[in-house]
Amino acid sequence: MLTVIIPAFNEEQGIRETILNLKDYIKDKEWKIIVVNDGSTDNTKTILESIPDITVINHPYNKGYGASLKTGILKADSELISFYDADGQHRPDDLENIFNNFSNCDMLVGQRGKGSHQEWIRKPGKWVLSKVANFLTGRKIPDLNSGLRVIKKDVIEKMLHLLPEGFSFSTTSTIAFMNMGFSVGYLPIVVNKRAGKSTVKQVKHGSGTLLLILRLIVLFNPLKVFIPVSIIAFFTGIIYEVYAGIIFHPEPPKLIPGAFFLMLTGLLIFFFGLVVDQISEMRKHLNKAN
Repeated sequence: MLTVIIPAFNEEQGIRETILNLKDYIKDKEWKIIVVNDGSTDNTKTILESIPDITVINHPYNKGYGASLKTGILKADSELISFYDADGQHRPDDLENIFNNFSNCDMLVGQRGKGSHQEWIRKPGKWVLSKVANFLTGRKIPDLNSGLRVIKKDVIEKMLHLLPEGFSFSTTSTIAFMNMGFSVGYLPIVVNKRAGKSTVKQVKHGSGTLLLILRLIVLFNPLKVFIPVSIIAFFTGIIYEVYAGIIFHPEPPKLIPGAFFLMLTGLLIFFFGLVVDQISEMRKHLNKAN
């Protein structure tokens, strides 16, 4: 059985058609639909109350995309759960395909491909986030923040405390799964143009997502962050000393305080990173033991 979790915030333009299409497609399946109305101020709540045979949970105020998913996850009583957007982007047949191919992995994500609608204004930000995530995880991630995915409930429940309340829930859950050693797979999907206006703010949510990615990497694989920073600081200090202290002051060579400070900072960051890495490893073993 599968529980489909649909977070909704001011989605009056697309929520009815999205749910009715999904309900019609899964009418012969033992699937449940949970819709979390995240404090909508439009007619979303009224529309949801008119649709039978779905579970509706109302947040008293807008808590965020991630908070809505967490509410749905905790309410679900099936082994597998799915995330499904309320704005009409996703296709029920793509969800069924992901569900039918769910095996040998802990999370199977819909990878948006050819024919999918994409807003050009988001492409630069997504490209930057993708490159950073690929470097920090050491793996090429085909689609970092796809909203359509099927997940083992017992696995994601263990990391809910690490995941954000806001828009970047999908991105950070992908990073967390990979860094905690869980299997993440991808299947191609096609997404439609969304109904209504997106509430995502590019600069605000993009920068927040980047910080959360760094936070998760420091939590699970800190040397990926500390070693590059320490190397940059140390060798910048060496280059500074060579040019300013030796080339421009050959007789006698002069130790530049700024260069010395950079080299010392690089060494301190490196050894601090080793300590953080040991703490991270101990934490991983404790989690596995539990």
